[in-house]
Amino acid sequence: MKVCIIGCGAIGSLFAAHLGRLDDVEVWAYDPYKAHVDAINENGLRLTGESDFVVRINARSNAAEIPPCDFGIIASKTLHTRAAMEATAHIFEDGAVCSVQNGVGSEEIIAEYVPRVIMGTTFPAGHITEPGVCNHDTRGLTTIGPFDAKPSSQEESDRLAAALTRGGMETNSVADPRGPMWTKVIFNCASNGIAALTRLPHGIAAETLRELMSSVAQEGIAVAEAQGVVLEKNPEDMINESIPVAYRHKPSMLQDVEAQRSTEINSINGGVASIGERLGLPCPVNRTIAELVRGLEHSWTLED
Repeated sequence: MKVCIIGCGAIGSLFAAHLGRLDDVEVWAYDPYKAHVDAINENGLRLTGESDFVVRINARSNAAEIPPCDFGIIASKTLHTRAAMEATAHIFEDGAVCSVQNGVGSEEIIAEYVPRVIMGTTFPAGHITEPGVCNHDTRGLTTIGPFDAKPSSQEESDRLAAALTRGGMETNSVADPRGPMWTKVIFNCASNGIAALTRLPHGIAAETLRELMSSVAQEGIAVAEAQGVVLEKNPEDMINESIPVAYRHKPSMLQDVEAQRSTEINSINGGVASIGERLGLPCPVNRTIAELVRGLEHSWTLED
């Protein structure tokens, strides 16, 4: 089996490293960050924290150097999905690509470029500490399954999930992955934008602004239910349970804001609000959070 990781940042590095432990999987990685790619090729890809090992994989910043692969796992930020697929689509002319990205809408873009798509949701977290090194912050379950608009086969989804699990990334393959995906989307809506705007770590934000988080979550729950999605878990319970374990954890969107990088707000709060509005379900709290984060991003471009 040949697998290409598209976007070898923190999450992509976790998938690449765990698959790289398997003798029967050939792992390639595509990432424009040349220093990271060069370090991986020279010293291997190293995980620290929850995992502690080094693997050898094939990393490239030029997608033309990557051979055809059976599977792709796209872990880039959602705002880079189209550019990433334009660069790598030729690798998957007869392959299936799985998204493990945040938010909504990426699978529809991926489907424009490849023959078969797998929808995925992942809860492990990490961060790049230096080129070639990723700290594995937290473990968690990944769930994947055929994307209904342009599906892979169930056998393909099962095969990829089995390889990931053997490599140490616990992964379930299901017939309808929308429930796990929407569960995480709603949780992220309640957490990421609020943390980005207040600069509060997740647990502290949830403890301080619980009613606001609940308002965000309830809008998302209504949108999911209107689409016939059966949530895997009540996002309200997830918020409560996450407070002690992620009390000082900075969600990725907060990390982006602190670094003045573009965020994924359009596919998280903004994405849920847009779907709700198309269904006749206004999401004023999610829409307001999305607009405020976009305004914050714009402020970085202003001259003093």
